[in-house]
Amino acid sequence: MKKTIYCCVIGFCSIYAHAQVGIGISTPNAALDVNGKTTLRKELRVGGTSSQVGNAGLNGQVLVSQGPNLPPIWKSINVSFMEEGQYKLINSYLSLDQKGITSLSNGVAGDNVYTNSVGDNITDTGKGKWVKIEGLENSFKIKNARNRVTYQFQTGVEMKAPVATTSQNISFTCGVFRGGKLVAIRPDKISSNNNSDKGGIQEYIFTLNYTEQNVPLGNQKLEVACRKITTSDVNSQFAIGRNISNTNTASNAFTLESDLKIDIIEYITYKGN
Repeated sequence: MKKTIYCCVIGFCSIYAHAQVGIGISTPNAALDVNGKTTLRKELRVGGTSSQVGNAGLNGQVLVSQGPNLPPIWKSINVSFMEEGQYKLINSYLSLDQKGITSLSNGVAGDNVYTNSVGDNITDTGKGKWVKIEGLENSFKIKNARNRVTYQFQTGVEMKAPVATTSQNISFTCGVFRGGKLVAIRPDKISSNNNSDKGGIQEYIFTLNYTEQNVPLGNQKLEVACRKITTSDVNSQFAIGRNISNTNTASNAFTLESDLKIDIIEYITYKGN
């Protein structure tokens, strides 16, 4: 019994003399050196003193290092943690274009194709004479088969009737193509509405929002294209994604530019080791 007590006393003296405690290690390199798994049954407090307990932080805060010789501190960060079984935004892509489409203007009749279907090929003239907005072409990669991909396309449209006091109109449509195949489309119409104040010029904002589910795995290429369906006067000027002419003061390429935003949302799963 005396021998046991003696050993314990020697052990405590050794800890006190060196001011270092090693758990699972015979030569500790810090005041407390743990070699193995650690379980905390209650809060973790930092920044305490000999007369005051440390700070346990607030709900949702994380412990952040301040570098050598400085104590860690609790910080609130604006990052959402990804939990298994949820859909989370993985990537966003934004494309801008100010060249637009001017090849569908005066002298060009509509293609008279009124309907389209998902999967129509962008090069099939029997499905419409599509013209691409080249600057909006983008590529992305799908890594999870369970996904949602949202396309948000907006552009300015401008027309000018041959005679300012005569109302004219143009029917057109724009679509989103993935891998050269149509995935989203919206038809629309712009009218000059006897706009004599601006010399027959009329502007309009076109938008197309669509969410595609479970896009196939791998690399994907996205394109935006538009076409003229009909026109009440083939001599009406027409432009998509830019102004008709830089000589007018009603608009410019910046105010009518085309924007495409792609949001990739994937289902979160974790693989075990």
